[in-house]
Amino acid sequence: MQSAAKYPCLAPPRGVDMKVTVVGSGDAFGTGGRAHTCIRIVSDETTAVVDFGAGSITSWKKLGLNLNDVDLIVISHLHGDHFGGLPFFLLDSQFVTRRTKPLGMIGPPGFKLRLEALLEIFFPDALKFKWNFPWQADEILARRVFKAASLTLETFEVSHPSGGLATGIRLSDGKRIFAFSGDTGWSETLIELSAGADLFLVECYSGDLPVPNHMDWPKLKSHLADFTAKQTVLTHLGETALARADEMEAAGVSIAFDGRSFDL
Repeated sequence: MQSAAKYPCLAPPRGVDMKVTVVGSGDAFGTGGRAHTCIRIVSDETTAVVDFGAGSITSWKKLGLNLNDVDLIVISHLHGDHFGGLPFFLLDSQFVTRRTKPLGMIGPPGFKLRLEALLEIFFPDALKFKWNFPWQADEILARRVFKAASLTLETFEVSHPSGGLATGIRLSDGKRIFAFSGDTGWSETLIELSAGADLFLVECYSGDLPVPNHMDWPKLKSHLADFTAKQTVLTHLGETALARADEMEAAGVSIAFDGRSFDL
């Protein structure tokens, strides 16, 4: 098993309550060579992952991370670039890392059925395995508070059709708050999501023209003053958004990239 000494990103440094690592910061098309959405959150007692897109396992291993460290996976919505990597996570845990500790997964309604269907399509008869570790896929509606491991999860409905409910997410360890917009067009809900967060990760797919069900920079920029998070970080940038990264940083936000970490 990998150690925190060998890979400093495995645990928060002394004096830090929560460490957030952006494993994947890309859009659905891998623009700029970035991996699909995947965020790793480590607190004192729990390692959680928010979203695990189809290509996340490659970026995860490039960063020297160990799937066995993960206690909890939270999925924002059921698009492939946000949850399509879970079959690979589960099979790697079964056959490579030989995981034995339980794994909890939480997603919006329909998550369990879609995950099982994905497993069966990618790896027929995988559901019949004698798994080395117990895993469970739970479902949660928006506007709910859920205690998961040592973390508190809150979900908020956002504007992003995905064949089901799409959510923004807040995770707290009682000392620090991580907030994530998921994929969404502009919604007043984002102001609630950001409220008092130590880090607010928000998607900004377009740098100029509005794109249905996604954020564009002109709209987001006009609302930056409404966010009350201590730090706002933009992710899921498409080509036109990446072209305006310098302008975005000049406006006071940070840009996510694969491997970037934040100590909260």
